[in-house]
Amino acid sequence: MSVQVLFIYGALAGMLSVCAYLPYIIDTLKKRTQPQRSSWMIWSVLASLAFFAQVSEGATDSLWFAGVQTSGTIVVFLLSIRLGSGGFMNRADFLVLVCAACGLWLWYLTETAIYALVISISISLLGGLLTIRKAYLHPHSETMSTWLISFIASIFAMLSVGSLDIIMLAYPVYLFVLYGAIINAMIMGRMEYRSDIDTIHIMDRHKKAC
Repeated sequence: MSVQVLFIYGALAGMLSVCAYLPYIIDTLKKRTQPQRSSWMIWSVLASLAFFAQVSEGATDSLWFAGVQTSGTIVVFLLSIRLGSGGFMNRADFLVLVCAACGLWLWYLTETAIYALVISISISLLGGLLTIRKAYLHPHSETMSTWLISFIASIFAMLSVGSLDIIMLAYPVYLFVLYGAIINAMIMGRMEYRSDIDTIHIMDRHKKAC
């Protein structure tokens, strides 16, 4: 694949990521969306770690996506402190930060960023599970367009790597799976919500008929 094509894929991934975060930030400011504080704190720390790990490993065009993702998560986390839901900086969050520090220490000792990257993705999944659960239980507290656009952006990010490099592909593949899971959780949650509403309406009509 040519360098120009890889650049286009990388640029598209970055631009789509910007477009994805804008509605989420706007909805958060308008209090229509409530970011899960622990998730976004974990993602902010570990996205930064993953970004610099990719830089160290020689990533180029795929950095558009990773860079915007890191910036976006930090902005949303800062907004979530006042406008989000759930707690943060509990014992579990502290453990996450300790593990991230261990990843940095291993990186320093071995001069290989793969340890930091693997740790960041593994622990980031914990934060992702919190948002997946929230997306299912409270589907209207999340912005669907953000996750859909981010899902598409992750596809272009994978394409921008241009080879079957496991280290370079690890982060965009992880986000591809995570975003897909969040979207599915929101769809299932909304379907269940509509089902509950329909059941209530049927019961109300039945009571009136009686």
